[in-house]
Amino acid sequence: MSGTVLIIYAHPAHQTSRVNRRMMETARDLEGVTVRDLYELYPDFHIKVKIEQALIEKHTHIVFQHPFFWYSCPSLLKEYIDLTLSYGWAYGPQGTALNGKTLLSAITTGGGADAYKRTGHNFYTVNELLQPFDQTARLCGMTYLEPFILNGSLQVNDQAIDAHCNRYRQKIIDLRNGDIGEVYQR
Repeated sequence: MSGTVLIIYAHPAHQTSRVNRRMMETARDLEGVTVRDLYELYPDFHIKVKIEQALIEKHTHIVFQHPFFWYSCPSLLKEYIDLTLSYGWAYGPQGTALNGKTLLSAITTGGGADAYKRTGHNFYTVNELLQPFDQTARLCGMTYLEPFILNGSLQVNDQAIDAHCNRYRQKIIDLRNGDIGEVYQR
């Protein structure tokens, strides 16, 4: 399903970001793509729910782009999800606003891929730790896509960042053009 892409970008230290800032900037100028920088828009955490809901309704594909903070998302993105994806709008008997849309988690981790497995430092896989996003999509009638991940973002060089940003830009173009890629396998 082709359509438009809404990137909900959440990075509390945007100016010091090595990867997420560049990812967001890589996608920002694409036709059919809207980027919402939550920390720029809502530094006081007072989210304008009706505005955000109207934007979500206008887009086919939703991307939550953020660094992986304490096995989840930055606090403002959590606040956004809690308030914007409300009962009766996003889920529940009358909550059908998100039915049929897709959700993609685009994240960076500080730790390398080896840290995210049973024998690794973090024990769980990234996909296991992202299950709340999968369940959010499921509850809201959305299709949850295979997450777009860059592990070890603290150690990668500029060449690797450039390559990742190019893949991200292509992923967003593909979404916009209707090629959703892999659906997350539960």
